[in-house]
Amino acid sequence: MRRVGNTLIAAVTVASLCAGTWLLHHGTETHAPPQPTAAQAHSGEDAGTGTGTGRSSGGNRNGTNTAIRSAPALPALPPSPPTRIRIPALHVDAPLTGLSLTPAGSLAAPPANRENLASWYEAGTTPGERGTAIVAGHVDTADGPAVFYDLGALRKHSTVEVDRRDGTVAVFTVDAVEVYDARHFPDARVYGAAARPELRVITCGGAYAKTTGYQGNVVVFAHLTGSRG
Repeated sequence: MRRVGNTLIAAVTVASLCAGTWLLHHGTETHAPPQPTAAQAHSGEDAGTGTGTGRSSGGNRNGTNTAIRSAPALPALPPSPPTRIRIPALHVDAPLTGLSLTPAGSLAAPPANRENLASWYEAGTTPGERGTAIVAGHVDTADGPAVFYDLGALRKHSTVEVDRRDGTVAVFTVDAVEVYDARHFPDARVYGAAARPELRVITCGGAYAKTTGYQGNVVVFAHLTGSRG
């Protein structure tokens, strides 16, 4: 178990997002979702030196990213549940619903029949609060692309906006976009504690197989750089 904000969460890779139902049934008629390039991975100038191969570089033994402590931090916002996420560069504008943990301790999946719906881990850090907030969503449904189908195409320095129930909008800047094989998912790097307000946006990605679906996860790393409202 590990701590996300003030809440324990099991080591998970959000595998339940990754069935790839659309590709499974329409593989000859569709294109696989975009995957992040090496240029969008962490570098020595930001929050680590990860290569997107599943190695958990850039962190210390307790899972806290060492680069975060010395980075300029915008003051955290008070806790408030998120209601909507927008990623202008990808034309994403979707409501957010809360997710809990399954009895096995893994993060539950969002409803599979709503393509324009994202979810957040409601027992953890709220976006904009100090710590690591988690947002997840499907890459596709049985009918076609879902909310985070294009997430792998997001670039560094793009903006992610999260509406909050208190009327504020938390504005995050993307530090990196990486893809990890599920067998080597760096839980501490993705879910570990942060000393500033951080956001992770997660969907499935990587290699694809008809028998098991997607073999990994695309992860967006971002930090709070503004707010309004």
